[in-house]
Amino acid sequence: MAEQHISLPPQAAPNVVEWWPTPTPPTTPGVPVTPSPARESALGPLLIYFAAVTVVLGLVLFLVPIAWLRTILRGIFALLFAWGLFIVLIFWLPVIVTLIIAISVGVIWFLIPKVWLHDVVMIIAMVSVGAVFGRFLTPWTSMVLMSILAIYDFLAVRFGFMVWMAKKLSDAYTLPAFVLPRLASEWKANLKQASVTELVEQKPSERDFAILGGGDVGFPLLLVTSAYFAYGFNSAVLVAGFTLVGLIGAFWIQSTFLKGKAMPALPPIAIMSLVALLIIRFSGLFS
Repeated sequence: MAEQHISLPPQAAPNVVEWWPTPTPPTTPGVPVTPSPARESALGPLLIYFAAVTVVLGLVLFLVPIAWLRTILRGIFALLFAWGLFIVLIFWLPVIVTLIIAISVGVIWFLIPKVWLHDVVMIIAMVSVGAVFGRFLTPWTSMVLMSILAIYDFLAVRFGFMVWMAKKLSDAYTLPAFVLPRLASEWKANLKQASVTELVEQKPSERDFAILGGGDVGFPLLLVTSAYFAYGFNSAVLVAGFTLVGLIGAFWIQSTFLKGKAMPALPPIAIMSLVALLIIRFSGLFS
């Protein structure tokens, strides 16, 4: 990272929750200054940001014609996917080469959004988000953030907002989710195909694809990264394992009790993540 002129910011104490950034006190010559939590590491501004994004996105999806959405949102997603790939590759490749690869992949996704390509760039983008912002947040700040969003996820699915938003985004060929086909041959399908754009309206037994929200992967990755920087590799592996158990539990609940109906995956993931953090915090096995 030194060769690429990349430096890592310090992380706050691991067992605290930063709710709001503290104003930097005036400096006095000869008196050391205690760094205050950065705005990115505090929970309050993040919650305001996510609330604003949700409201703005809802208004855009409701007011903007679908023909415009297809171009605007696909362009935004292509930029985000290119950014995610840039973050991953910049640690190993020269800047120019990284830019060429990232922009090329973003353009290819914009023109030919194959299911396999969409899922690959989605996971890369999620890893990049987790790696960048997980450094700023403490594990318990990440846990509180995930818990709040898990409650939102449950309410959004319960009252139909999440399903409505997924329908609008699928119509615009820009699902912020992983598209999981039933058959291996369907990995080559295009996001513009009717079998993908209409999957929200289809009966569970008739669907050729399932979807997993990007946040159901992105926020656990954020927590895993935060745990890695705060507690070490073994703790990060433990958190990752428990979040995976929570994700599997969500699929089990959906298939067993809901018969394929929409299921918020973040609540069981958050519960298992909390169990992992409590083990790390009080067992003494990872200190």
